[in-house]
Amino acid sequence: MDALTGEARITYDGRGLVELDETVPDVAELDGDTATFDAKDLSTRKINLVLRDLIYNRGIKDVTVQNPGAKHSLGVAILTRCKIRFEGSLGYFGCGLIDGPEVEITGRVGWSVAENMMSGVVVVESNAGSLAGAALRGGDLVVKGDVGARTGIDQKGGTIIVLGNAASMTGFMMQRGRQIILGDVGHGLGDSMYDGTIYVGGKIGSLGIDCVEAEWTDEDTELVERKFSIYGLGAPPKLRKLVSGKKLYNYDNLEPSERKLVL
Repeated sequence: MDALTGEARITYDGRGLVELDETVPDVAELDGDTATFDAKDLSTRKINLVLRDLIYNRGIKDVTVQNPGAKHSLGVAILTRCKIRFEGSLGYFGCGLIDGPEVEITGRVGWSVAENMMSGVVVVESNAGSLAGAALRGGDLVVKGDVGARTGIDQKGGTIIVLGNAASMTGFMMQRGRQIILGDVGHGLGDSMYDGTIYVGGKIGSLGIDCVEAEWTDEDTELVERKFSIYGLGAPPKLRKLVSGKKLYNYDNLEPSERKLVL
């Protein structure tokens, strides 16, 4: 099965899912431990192959990717400390499953940016789609624009910072971690969250099930001011603190037979 991208012809497997050519294009310009390459005429797999070759095989610690073209699944599964700069926008699932990189995206991103990130930093200079930071486990995701629905769904750690607005069901089923949202938030904030903390600076459409407002502490002040200082965001605005009411913790009341079904 063949398809075209830029000037190159791509051959996929019979399912049309996997690009078969594993050749790493020699397109990068190296300068010491930094590298730059133009991704305009490269497929998703070729871009990721070049990235991995530079970082893992050539010892490059700082890579700039020009013209990523909003392609999906770029910069995924990089499991070492390095810096990656995407000059442009990414599509769905950008920079997911990473552990260590510091990533800057100068444009926008689609669904599920930084999903399942273990550690590291992803900074998005514009907007992000739905499911930003889904199942985030560690590290910081900073979105300087707005985010779509279900930001931080099933979040298990780390920090999500949004300078703009967030859509509905933000923090749905959140388990741990923190979210700092400076703008307005849609309906269902923190619905069914089990733990973690959400800070909101703007209006809240409605709180979700078992999401309640909590008293502000010195630890909250320290956290917010520290994160703002790290990313040069200036003085933080006044924020409200939302947590789990923990009324959904019902497993201890289940009968043994019911417990087996649920757990």
